[in-house]
Amino acid sequence: MTFHRTTDRHQAGRSPGLAAVRRRVPSFALALAACGGVLVAHGQPAATEEATVFAIASGAVLLEAPAGWRRVQPKSGIIETEFAIPSEGDGPDGRPLAPGRMTVMGAGGSVEANIERWYGQFAQPDGSSTKDKAATKTFQVAGRNVTLVDVAGTYKDSPGGPFAGGQTVDRPGYRMLAAIVEGADGNYFLKFYGPAATVEKHAAGFRKMVEGMVPASN
Repeated sequence: MTFHRTTDRHQAGRSPGLAAVRRRVPSFALALAACGGVLVAHGQPAATEEATVFAIASGAVLLEAPAGWRRVQPKSGIIETEFAIPSEGDGPDGRPLAPGRMTVMGAGGSVEANIERWYGQFAQPDGSSTKDKAATKTFQVAGRNVTLVDVAGTYKDSPGGPFAGGQTVDRPGYRMLAAIVEGADGNYFLKFYGPAATVEKHAAGFRKMVEGMVPASN
C-alpha cells in the first residue's frame, strides 16, 4: 500500500461558511456540537449552515457536512455523530437505492491496522484483492495528519455496529470513502458508505468536508 503525503495546502481552500460559523457561534454551542447536539442561537432553530457543523477530537476540530446531508440519531452507542445521505437513482430491481450513511467515531489502533480492517469488510466479485483495487491519500489539514481511503466491492455490513459481532449482511455494489484524522488525543474515523452511485454523487462533498476542517479556536 502506497501513501502519498502532501502539505497543509487544503487550509487555503477551506469553507468560508465554516470559518464564519466558528467566529459567531459561542463556545458553549461548540461544546454542544462536540457532544452531538444541534447548534442553536438565541433560542431559535439553527440555520441550515450551522446545523451541518459538527466537531471531533473533543470539540477541538470543526467540520461542515455537505448541504442535503441529514443529521440523525446514531444507531450505535460508539458512534458520536451520524448523517444520512440522499440516495442516487434506482437499483437493478427498479427500487430506490438505500441512502448513504456517514458515521463519526474515535477508535484505537494504528492507521495501517484500521485500513486493513476496512479492506477486510469488502470482497471483490472476481475474487481479486480488495487492497489492490483500493486507493489511499494522505495530507495535513488543521495541523493533523489525515488519511483518505476509497474502497469498493461487496460490503460486509454489520447492522449492530463494527465491533458488535454477529452475522453480516452482504451488500453488493457498495463503496466507502473514509478518513482517519490523527491527533495527540487519538484517531477519529469518518466513514461514508452506501451504494456506489450514491457515494460517487457525494464524493466531492465528502472530500471538501474533510479538507475544509478547521480548529475550533485559533
